[in-house]
Amino acid sequence: MKTKLRNILTAATFSLLIPTFSVSAAEVPLDRIAAVVNDGIIMQSELEQRIDLVKEQLSSRQTRLPPENILKKQVLNRLIIESLQKQLAEQQGIRISDSQLNSAITNIAAQNGMSLEQFRDALIAEGRDYNQSREQIRNELLITNVQQNLVNRRIRVSEQELQNYLSSADGQSQVSAEYLLGHILLATPSQASPELIQQAERKAKDIHKKLVEGADFSETAVEFSNAPNALKGGDLGWRKMSELPEPLSKAIRKLSPGEFSLPVRSPSGFHIFLAKDKRGGAVQLVEQKLVSHILLKQSEIRTKAQAKRQISELYQRIRSGESFADLAKEFSDDPASGSEGGSLGWAQNGQMVPEFEQVMNSTPIGQISEPFESRFGWHILTVLDTRTEDLGEEMQENSARAAIRKRKFNEELATWLREIRSQAYVDIKE
Repeated sequence: MKTKLRNILTAATFSLLIPTFSVSAAEVPLDRIAAVVNDGIIMQSELEQRIDLVKEQLSSRQTRLPPENILKKQVLNRLIIESLQKQLAEQQGIRISDSQLNSAITNIAAQNGMSLEQFRDALIAEGRDYNQSREQIRNELLITNVQQNLVNRRIRVSEQELQNYLSSADGQSQVSAEYLLGHILLATPSQASPELIQQAERKAKDIHKKLVEGADFSETAVEFSNAPNALKGGDLGWRKMSELPEPLSKAIRKLSPGEFSLPVRSPSGFHIFLAKDKRGGAVQLVEQKLVSHILLKQSEIRTKAQAKRQISELYQRIRSGESFADLAKEFSDDPASGSEGGSLGWAQNGQMVPEFEQVMNSTPIGQISEPFESRFGWHILTVLDTRTEDLGEEMQENSARAAIRKRKFNEELATWLREIRSQAYVDIKE
């Protein structure tokens, strides 16, 4: 557990960040400055603590330590880069709030199969200071946010890059449709005679006819299929079309969920597929709702209870006939939608917080929801209309852009780190 906790705590951006050992004053005779980095400083005690941490981590991975002078130089350079990024965060006004930090720690605990309290106890049992560990995680999140904000601004994805990616093998694999498949194989020997092939084809056609007439696919697969998954009812799980031979994928692409393919021949024999479900691909039908809302937040001049009471009053006023849009313009604490009469436009699942989506999905067209709370405050909403849109092409392009940006990010990050280091004032005291 000790190694697992350490790996999670140090994996966000760099493998080594804030030191976690506490050193008593008696163990450090006199602190001094190891380096000046722009307006910041790195203390000798911080450098020594980090070196000790690196040594422990390398030893735990059974990695041979480099010479002391090389290790010290590398650790100091890492501390300089971290200092520069934290200074940029300060300049950009980037902060990690306590709520963001608590959410991150909760996720880390869950990844370790523990509750937050169990995670805290495990750190303390290892001799770690819990508050120092919290600040370590905060700093990792801070540096990650700085990199995401400042490096992503430098990345551009041209239309030509997008089209080239979509037409490439990697792009086709990324955006191709996936099918949840059932499979029956009537195998034929590699040197099968024409008569044996014809016999297998006739049998495949008979099985296909029985399936179309209502025979149970799983039972039929168990009885007749020669495929390795026959005893699993022919279940193949989710498969991308790019993962299958072209003759097979060509037959499957024609299927809608619930349909059977005609027998398809391959060198292995004759195949019959059941398309149980489909996701991805060029067609992505998404249900959308035209939604308006009013939001009241807790603030310095309004308590949570007052916000709840006021949203209830607005709810009653709307039920009594007053205009939802007019009240949204006057009272909503969401400036973007409030100026538009509360309109959020067409919304779909995955765009809103879960509490909002749950109420949105359960509110009939033309009705006003009762007041409900999310992490943003107290809401009421109304659903004005619904529609089903094909967002397949848009979703494919968004997925492709994200893949290209991810590919470019690490290269651009290395360039950016070199730049901020070269432009900084650094005075190493040793």
